[in-house]
Amino acid sequence: MTLVIGIDEAGYGPNLGPLVVAASVWRLENDGDAPDPEEAGARLARAAAAVATAAGLARIPWADSKKLHTPGAGLAPLERGVLAAVGTVGGGRAGPVDGAGLAERLDIGADGAPAEWSRFLGTRLPADADPGDVERLRAAIGSELPRQGVALAALAARVVHPLGFNRLLDDGLNKSDILSRLSLELAAGLRAARSAEPALVWCDRHGGRKAYAPLVGRHFDTPQVRTLGESPEKSRYQVGGPGAAGTWIDFTVGGEERVPVALASMTAKYVRELAMRAFNDHWGALLPGLVPTAGYPVDARRWLDAARDTVEAAGLPVGALWRRA
Repeated sequence: MTLVIGIDEAGYGPNLGPLVVAASVWRLENDGDAPDPEEAGARLARAAAAVATAAGLARIPWADSKKLHTPGAGLAPLERGVLAAVGTVGGGRAGPVDGAGLAERLDIGADGAPAEWSRFLGTRLPADADPGDVERLRAAIGSELPRQGVALAALAARVVHPLGFNRLLDDGLNKSDILSRLSLELAAGLRAARSAEPALVWCDRHGGRKAYAPLVGRHFDTPQVRTLGESPEKSRYQVGGPGAAGTWIDFTVGGEERVPVALASMTAKYVRELAMRAFNDHWGALLPGLVPTAGYPVDARRWLDAARDTVEAAGLPVGALWRRA
């Protein structure tokens, strides 16, 4: 068996709302001790295509979240793929029925959660997608992945709210450091729980960073990090020696083209979008007529200018809502 872990984020650029990092974990049967990432990627793409055919879809259900989600067009394309996948993990249980169930399935903690997070937890799911579409896709995943020698082993996410994000900045990290730390901590934890198998870890490139060896060594708690290549397109590392315990980590531009990273991208974006709906509902209830925001810099400033008095009346410092760059 070979383990494949895909990692991606949503909310790296905004000033409002959380940064979300998510992971999808897959197992491939009958692969070698030093797995070929190209062959693993091709096998996962074939498995996703088989799922799409079984579900009657025109395209595979997992793709770069930026291609699936258009602001104002609803969450259905994201939601269908994420909830069906969540419902497949753990023996094919039905998907979560609310945000609290989603948070439990993804192992999202509540540290530093703002007041509006309670609205996220109470969100009924699916929010936009047809439940029948979600169930048909879940059934197709459950039937087709085993035929392809593939299993979806886990989905997980980490959410950093603005107050926690700003504290990390105060500790001396920059924005890219925060993303790399969250991503590698999540990857290392998921890897450690499944240490008997050789593993491929696939991450999207973190901003403009090209060199990751010291970060990989720190978060995987080992000095044995071998740099296999660092180019403008891809940085690749081997952790530990070759063999059954080997781990190979890629940071790739356009990493969402690989199925595990695509599902991680969708999961992070879905959680982030549900969180922003909760944010806008919360503050819109306190200030009727307040125009919702997606949290990105220019519009976030407009939102803060409009809502500042309401935020102050709620007894919150701006730093509890506003993520510094």
